[in-house]
Amino acid sequence: MNRAPFATVALVLCVACDPPARRPSALDEGQPAKIEDFAALFRTQCAGCHGEEGRGGPALGLSNPIYLAMVDDATLHRITAAGVPGTSMPAFASAEGGMLTDRQVDVIARGIRARWSHPTGGVTPPPYAGPPGDVARGAVVYQSHCASCHGSGGAAASDTSILDGSFLALVSPQGLRTTIIAGRPDLGHPDWRNDRRGAPLSSQQIADVVAWMLSRRPEFPGQPYSSTSPAP
Repeated sequence: MNRAPFATVALVLCVACDPPARRPSALDEGQPAKIEDFAALFRTQCAGCHGEEGRGGPALGLSNPIYLAMVDDATLHRITAAGVPGTSMPAFASAEGGMLTDRQVDVIARGIRARWSHPTGGVTPPPYAGPPGDVARGAVVYQSHCASCHGSGGAAASDTSILDGSFLALVSPQGLRTTIIAGRPDLGHPDWRNDRRGAPLSSQQIADVVAWMLSRRPEFPGQPYSSTSPAP
């Protein structure tokens, strides 16, 4: 019996059942600069800090509607392109030392707004930039609005305190203000309206408490040795 026709038919059927080849992406072809898909760019460049779908991680969630209500398009683009010096937010634009083209930076900034900006129910947050703060007033604001969750700020404060010197060394004044206003829903931290006293913070109170917190920065943040103990 001649088995050749059966072998030929089987081969044809196997080939027909193979899934179609995946279309190579720009990344597959060694051309990452050509990637202009927001989801791909956000996943590879932003999600490690800001969380999947911008829900938050080590850094503020960019899908936070309060954050997007307080930041304008120019600021969102500038932060994406140039980063925030002195913090863990890097620059992404190639002109600023990053690895993304201007077009890719634009895709990310515009995509964040287009995908996650939602109505806030008529709520208007305090302005992104605030007035100068007063340290003495800020101490009062902290004790009345923040200490019940974050501790009094005394010498016994834990290493996870928001007054920890290493934390304060890695956050900008604007970063503190932004977090106070927008909150961290992913961490259970309320926005500026919903502290335990139930009284929204004013723009000035936010500026004052930020000034007080920054006054707590140690001279040498993260230094494990006291001023009287020589380093080994």
